[in-house]
Amino acid sequence: MFAGIACGLVGGQWDISWHMSIGRDTFWTPAHILIQLTGVLVGMACGYMILTATFGRDTAIQSRSVKIWGFRGPLGAFIATWGCVAMLTSAPFDNWWHNAYGLDVKIVSPPHMLLSLGSFAIKIGTLALMAGLMNRSEEKVRRKLMWLFVFVGAVCVSQLGTILTMSTWPVNMHAAKCYLAVAFAIPPALMGTAWGLGRRRACTLIAGTYTLILLAFEWILPLIPAEPKLGPVYQHITHLIPLRFPLLFIVPAIMLDLLWNKTKGWGRWELAAVSGPVFVLSFLAVQWPFANFLMSPPHGTGYSEWRTLLTSIQQAFSTILTSSKLQRIRAASSGPPWLQRCWSPSLARGWDWRGETGCGGCVDEKISIAHADCSDLGACAGGSIITECARRQPGRVLRG
Repeated sequence: MFAGIACGLVGGQWDISWHMSIGRDTFWTPAHILIQLTGVLVGMACGYMILTATFGRDTAIQSRSVKIWGFRGPLGAFIATWGCVAMLTSAPFDNWWHNAYGLDVKIVSPPHMLLSLGSFAIKIGTLALMAGLMNRSEEKVRRKLMWLFVFVGAVCVSQLGTILTMSTWPVNMHAAKCYLAVAFAIPPALMGTAWGLGRRRACTLIAGTYTLILLAFEWILPLIPAEPKLGPVYQHITHLIPLRFPLLFIVPAIMLDLLWNKTKGWGRWELAAVSGPVFVLSFLAVQWPFANFLMSPPHGTGYSEWRTLLTSIQQAFSTILTSSKLQRIRAASSGPPWLQRCWSPSLARGWDWRGETGCGGCVDEKISIAHADCSDLGACAGGSIITECARRQPGRVLRG
């Protein structure tokens, strides 16, 4: 079941990036196959549990199962099975929709909503199964199941955030509909999963995992080459474009954990009445100003130039490691006494021998300091340094 959920997570983000970068291609794309593989894998696992409980002779399993239409099995398995049927039904529905109404690339459409509903039902069923296992397991097993529970909860938050993409796009983050959509969809998934987890900092764990998952797609997808195949093409691209930077749910999650830690004696209804406003107001306080940053020119395209960043970092380190200035400093530190006196650390940092700011740019590989017979710093720096400074930067004179 977890393998199927992971396939759906990767396939969903990959499919959106595929449509944004390449266009609506054939139905049999790798991303579509991964998405539908969720229904196949989870369906096989749930079918095995239901058939085992129905036709098996294990009384312990049958005592923990429910009976639906003559079949017995865990309640979570039945919920997930319904989700598998919905997901597999959405595949031909989606193909027919595009053939009938055109190659739209919208996230919200009837076949996509059926697919999302089925996928969400699979996650709800999986959470229900794990909750029962966690209640019956020992501490060692419960600890392992806890991290799987956090992962599935984070995927639920990610899926709901994807459905809200149009309402929460950066251009809408200064409008009320963005925060209304988040207030209706995200708190039930985040808080419900955190309450089911039943441990401290549960909201922070789930929101942090959600952030790490989307950041991984933000950084990895641009490394995959891609070219548009469906016109019109307004901007030429050479790699997959990720959906967007994750929403800052981590901040309201931390606020909720702090609130719940201080109000342990409150009832559930009282806590719910306060938790909702705390979530929305804290999210508004961080996402509203962060939208200005997302809409600034370096990030206006919606993705980070990961390859350019790596190239710039590599070139910067190469320049530092190969610069003759660094080599001279290393040589001076282990050279003869006259060279250590001439090449002082203050001069290497771009400061003159009086402790005042000099021409830091003139101390580079083009300047010779071969004054072996100098007796003081002034004689050492005379001539070549001042001449080079005056030639390269006429308005500046090295004092000394």
